[in-house]
Amino acid sequence: DKKYKIAGRNVFYAGIGKCAISAGRAIEKVLGDALAAGIAFDVSVNNPADQQPTASKLETIIGTHPLPSAANILGAKRIIEFLGGKSANDLIIFVISGGGSALLCSPLAPMTCTDESELFGELTARGATIQEMNVVRKRTSSARGGALAVAAYPAEIISLIFSDVPDNDIASVASGPTAPDNSTVADAKSVLVKYGITNSAVTFIETPKEPKYFERVANVLFLSNRDALSGMRAESARRGYAATIVNDCLVGEAQEIGRAIAEKLHALPQKTALLYAGESTVALDENFGKGGRNQEMALAALEYLNRGELILPFASDGRDNTAHAGAVADEVTRTRAREKSLSAEEHLRAHNSYDFFKSSGDALITGYTGSNVSDLVIALKK
Repeated sequence: DKKYKIAGRNVFYAGIGKCAISAGRAIEKVLGDALAAGIAFDVSVNNPADQQPTASKLETIIGTHPLPSAANILGAKRIIEFLGGKSANDLIIFVISGGGSALLCSPLAPMTCTDESELFGELTARGATIQEMNVVRKRTSSARGGALAVAAYPAEIISLIFSDVPDNDIASVASGPTAPDNSTVADAKSVLVKYGITNSAVTFIETPKEPKYFERVANVLFLSNRDALSGMRAESARRGYAATIVNDCLVGEAQEIGRAIAEKLHALPQKTALLYAGESTVALDENFGKGGRNQEMALAALEYLNRGELILPFASDGRDNTAHAGAVADEVTRTRAREKSLSAEEHLRAHNSYDFFKSSGDALITGYTGSNVSDLVIALKK
């Protein structure tokens, strides 16, 4: 409900995250000649749409995800260079989406991207939530936690946020590069203490707090898992299911959630659909296999499902820490597993859900979707 003048000013695009290139293409098409230039920092290396059209005004950069690399440091530096030197009359349209935290890696020496990878590997293994990890991430990079708003100052900013965090906290999506940050270095240190992490290589940076950098910034929740759930509910109804959106902020241990959803299905009537969205966690042992939280959730639910019940947890970007988006668990999965002598219990203990579903043939493989609005779960009673 807000209008922005375009005539007589330079309009720029800056995209960071898993939607950066596809959103940039769309904005370039909408604005046409009104777009002066754009930049997109993405992770979608296998998407054919990523190829640079000859007539495009969009500069594209590809980085790594979920762990940062030297390429991400260079990309973050290039984004800041692109945003610099703008005037108060300029308008910058941002699209901020999931994956942006890993991309915007810009540690303060002597900390390196390898140090950051090790730190967040530890936090992930110990079951830290995405919000907790992003509190720390804001303190380990000079490109997160409002830093891009500072780089673009004094230009006017519209920041369209594609949320992939369970509570849709704008300051947490991609570690809030255009949003003011209310947390502190002390908060980041308390997260490390909570999970018993004593990484001497961590160099903390305080985020910008001056209000002037955010006075002309409009951070807008543009897309979230609620939009996905609404579409899923409508499609469920079209297929004859009575659908309920149970939870759009699902958090907790993946195995426990999978079993709880399976138990919930038992008492429901036929042709029922339960829909969930959020981000679970998996606490890893010292030795673990290959998989993701959605495949682990499906595997945990498998032995608890009755005949005619199904659970399908999946990552909305199409990658559940592997080439699998997620997995289907139902009586057909159990039958295939028995035929191939696959033990769900053994694979769960080894956190090796990827190999289980690859072998059983029940992995969900969508390819990269070009978007990301958290994980989604469909539970059906036939």
